[in-house]
Amino acid sequence: MNRDSKRDPKSIRAAIPGMGRILKRFAPQVLQQKRLLGLSFLALMAEIVLHLLEPWTLKFIFDYILIDRTSVQNVPALFQSASPLVLITALTGAMLAIVALRAMAAYFSVAGMAQAATYILTDIRAELYSHIQRLSLSFHHKAKSGDLLTRVTSDIDRLREVTVMAVLPLLAHSLTLLGMIGVMVWMNWELAVIAIAVIPLFIFFTFRLSKRIRTEVKTQRQREGAMAATAAESIGAIKLVQALSLQSLLEDTFLHHNRHSLDASVRSQKLAAGLERSVELLVGIATALVLWRGVQLVLAQVLTPGDLLVFVNYLRIAFKPMRQLAKYTGQIAKATASGERILEVLEAVPEVRDRRGAIAAPPFQGLVEFEHVTFAYEAETGILQNLNLTVQPGDRVALVGASGGGKSTLVSLLLRLYDPLEGRICIDGQDIRAYQLQSLRRQISVVLQDSLLFASTVRDNIAYGGLGVSEAEIMTAAKLANAHDFIMQMPQGYDTVLAERGATLSGGQRQRLAIARAAVRHAPIIILDEPTTGLDQENEHAVIEALDRLTQGCTTFWISHNLKSVCTADLIVYLENGTILERGTHQELLHQGGRYAAMCALQTAVPTLFPQQI
Repeated sequence: MNRDSKRDPKSIRAAIPGMGRILKRFAPQVLQQKRLLGLSFLALMAEIVLHLLEPWTLKFIFDYILIDRTSVQNVPALFQSASPLVLITALTGAMLAIVALRAMAAYFSVAGMAQAATYILTDIRAELYSHIQRLSLSFHHKAKSGDLLTRVTSDIDRLREVTVMAVLPLLAHSLTLLGMIGVMVWMNWELAVIAIAVIPLFIFFTFRLSKRIRTEVKTQRQREGAMAATAAESIGAIKLVQALSLQSLLEDTFLHHNRHSLDASVRSQKLAAGLERSVELLVGIATALVLWRGVQLVLAQVLTPGDLLVFVNYLRIAFKPMRQLAKYTGQIAKATASGERILEVLEAVPEVRDRRGAIAAPPFQGLVEFEHVTFAYEAETGILQNLNLTVQPGDRVALVGASGGGKSTLVSLLLRLYDPLEGRICIDGQDIRAYQLQSLRRQISVVLQDSLLFASTVRDNIAYGGLGVSEAEIMTAAKLANAHDFIMQMPQGYDTVLAERGATLSGGQRQRLAIARAAVRHAPIIILDEPTTGLDQENEHAVIEALDRLTQGCTTFWISHNLKSVCTADLIVYLENGTILERGTHQELLHQGGRYAAMCALQTAVPTLFPQQI
């Protein structure tokens, strides 16, 4: 008994899995459109009522015009006195009026629901995009960008079908079914029982196949996400793909996912088609049985021919929801699978987020302290181990050492892209986790080795560094970054639209625009992560000169393997395996003769080659 009671809900959930959870999660977006949805639903109900009235004109024509009225009992007075021509004119006119009103109601219903679906879809997509933007780097390192793009685009489009375009019409058709069953029972309970007898069989077939359809559809969506990820990776790295002749290998991977997606799609379509054909067979059986018994009742004068005609029409109309449900089962399964994929992302909680009671950060002075900081990307692999470091306001600190030593991780913790497992990081004596993330990061400027530029104007790319910056501030920042001259040589100057990722610019030009973007922020703390790597001597000189102006009076963390660019730093920190092995000025570390001195010896045998300023 207990086991059976548990099995039933599972079978119901298998039929339309996850729909309740999806609708509950997106209820706020749906409720925002409740007025429009309500009006659309009223129009849909009007269409249903007019659908119920439509067969009655045929009944009157059969019973009171085609058949001798004297042989029919209880003929209304209106039909007894009117001539056949008047009756047929009135009834056909009424039929046309009903059809026209039903078409109008259907239009307002479909148009209103489509409009509401668009608003709901827009809100959900905006929420999903915003949430993805705020998820921690640890999530993005594990997720594939192509799969996330699929969830933001096509998966949300599928939700339209399950939230509005399928659920509400099917609900209305189900109400039509209940209404027509009530009318049929009122007209003749015996025929109504025959018609209703097929409903349990319909429910059995639908519930049995819907779970299999959902499984196949979910597999298909996963394969589509894998295809999108493969395509995004290959297109994003097309230069490397062509240079290494990887086209065939990536094509094989794409075709593998494409083929499996096709197989899953074909299987789901076959199951949906089989379900729809099963419903048509059940409706055909019910219609045949009703006609078989109905004709007998007409001959026995229990029913009129018009009554039987209305009954058969009702049977055809009443079982339309069943045909529609069979038709939409595959779409509902696809939308549900897509909805669950979206919920997976929306339910992912950022590992780094504002704490309860977090405050807006005040203007920083620039004192930075790392106190017993321990961090690892994976629990079993340590990156930083009990690290202690104090940087005074306005100091320039160079982070050097072999690759993988923890330099980039250290500044990532300062930006709160990650949080330390142990210890704390303080700015001006306050743990940075006490501050709101946005207010913390707005006071830190960053220039990376491969600075990303957006497919927008030069002006916009610089302005992204600060909120509400003026034209004068943008131009001043560009001049500080040694970028103004080459910007003015562009076709539209500051209004020139850059290619994606700034592909049409040289490496030095991209870096100088990135420096301008950092300068316009006026941040008291600056992070430079290999900003001169890969530049020729001329561009390197221009970039270093711009960085020197950018970092004046700012607390600066400069990560570099090029020791000549950081030798005049106030403090040089040598990191290896997440531990500070050496710290001091350039001359102090050379005098110690340790790891830093060895690195210098490898890069050059002539110490005087080091410049005297950054």
